[in-house]
Amino acid sequence: MDSKSIFYRRIHHYVIPVITLALCMSFTSCQGQKKDEPTENTTEIYTYKSGDYNGIGKWYLGREIAHVMGFQGMEWLNRPEREKEENVSKLLENMDIQSDDVIADIGAGSGYHVFKMAPIAHEGEVYAVDIQEEMLAEMRRQLQNNGLDNVNLIKGYEQSVNLPENTIDKVLMVDVYHEFNYPLEMMLSIKKSLRPNAKVYLIEYRGEDRSIPIKTIHKMTEAQSIKEMEAAGFKLVKNIDNLPWQHCMVFEKS
Repeated sequence: MDSKSIFYRRIHHYVIPVITLALCMSFTSCQGQKKDEPTENTTEIYTYKSGDYNGIGKWYLGREIAHVMGFQGMEWLNRPEREKEENVSKLLENMDIQSDDVIADIGAGSGYHVFKMAPIAHEGEVYAVDIQEEMLAEMRRQLQNNGLDNVNLIKGYEQSVNLPENTIDKVLMVDVYHEFNYPLEMMLSIKKSLRPNAKVYLIEYRGEDRSIPIKTIHKMTEAQSIKEMEAAGFKLVKNIDNLPWQHCMVFEKS
């Protein structure tokens, strides 16, 4: 079996929906989501129409929102090959983490990035935000074993990251923004949490590159990302082009 076939098998939890929309997209509860009512008024923020099998039928600025990968994909998030495939060490270098930084990992999942950032920001804090109780439970288990005292676990909501205002120096979102059911509201919530000159690191598989073995709906182009971030009052500072398959786009408040 060639390496690409092996990769596809490893990411099947990500590229194929693993839980229903009601479970996947809830920020208020892991048991269900109160979905917006469809509207024919295209001047509304969100519109509704059929699209990709892996999408939820809800569109924002021309992009269909993807199904969330559920906690069943935790094993893939923690796969040993992830460093080689995504060059996470390089991503952390890109973030230029300082010892006293206060960082928020939005959609932290099982804590793969959280527990790499926390020792670097040992005089600061890392807020690990997720919507799924199972993910929070896994991070809680790891905290009990590793002795870190600068990680705060936060339960997010469907339109809020539930972070204190004017607190965060750096926000990290790794392959999660495209799954937000309310992307505008979430970015406005993040915006409130930021200190002046704070940075938002938006990491998404490159939608411009068809060779990357991820379903199209789980990718984002730079142009689409800029469009959506600008709608929430952010500007692109730079796109660091040194990761194998992902954009590393850095945004600031406009």
